[in-house]
Amino acid sequence: MSFSTIEYEVKGSIALLTLARPDKLNAINARMVTELHQALDLAEADEQVRVILLHGAGRAFSAGFDIEGGTAGGDISSKRQTLVEDFNIIMRFWESPKPTIAAVHKYCLGGALEMAMACDLTIASEDCRLGEPEPKFGSGIVALLMPWLTGPKQAKQLLLTGDDRVTAQRAYELGLINEVAAEGEHLDVALRFARTMAALDNTAITLTKQAINRSYDISGMRQALLQALELDVVIETTETPESREFNAILERDGLKQALAWRERRYAV
Repeated sequence: MSFSTIEYEVKGSIALLTLARPDKLNAINARMVTELHQALDLAEADEQVRVILLHGAGRAFSAGFDIEGGTAGGDISSKRQTLVEDFNIIMRFWESPKPTIAAVHKYCLGGALEMAMACDLTIASEDCRLGEPEPKFGSGIVALLMPWLTGPKQAKQLLLTGDDRVTAQRAYELGLINEVAAEGEHLDVALRFARTMAALDNTAITLTKQAINRSYDISGMRQALLQALELDVVIETTETPESREFNAILERDGLKQALAWRERRYAV
């Protein structure tokens, strides 16, 4: 199968999925969503593959979902469809019957962080900066996984401030990642974990992952995530004078100027 936004390779018993839009900091667009689904289909159907590993090409893991075209506003039906598709690709990594690992570096932001959190293990290079800056853009969180991993106080601090400069060490302390790797060694560390998993009893690994996930489902996580997604639809389709001005500046002058306008307007 030919891909244009990702790369797919099987190394022994490990399927390696590479986000491959390095000129856009691997921003996740509709084509990448489709291709990630196709790659996951291949990996899950391949009996040789026992672990799925996700990482990014170039100088960063991913800057998150591509926001070209503006933020709030638009047809509610088409916006809901897009957000549901974004949600589904994030949760594919959580729900995959095979163990999933994310190896992240430099930037792991927005929807990319949600995708990394959805993986069973996340290894971050010590130079990585993580966070969910969506409120800065007038956007919401597609898959609100963070409170289930950190707790409400920490999640509110990160999400309600739009903090996108969380260090790998701080992310580790909060429970968002499993291990901090030396700069440039995140993929090697992730591969070591993948090889360890691949060498274990496959049925035991599959059913243990299923048992852990079911405990979250029983706690109401899936339903809570779907309700949060509906609120994200409201956020993304509600136009206000503020959102219209922000989008106008975004289209005319670019993201940096739009963010600067908002900061100046509400500076204390």
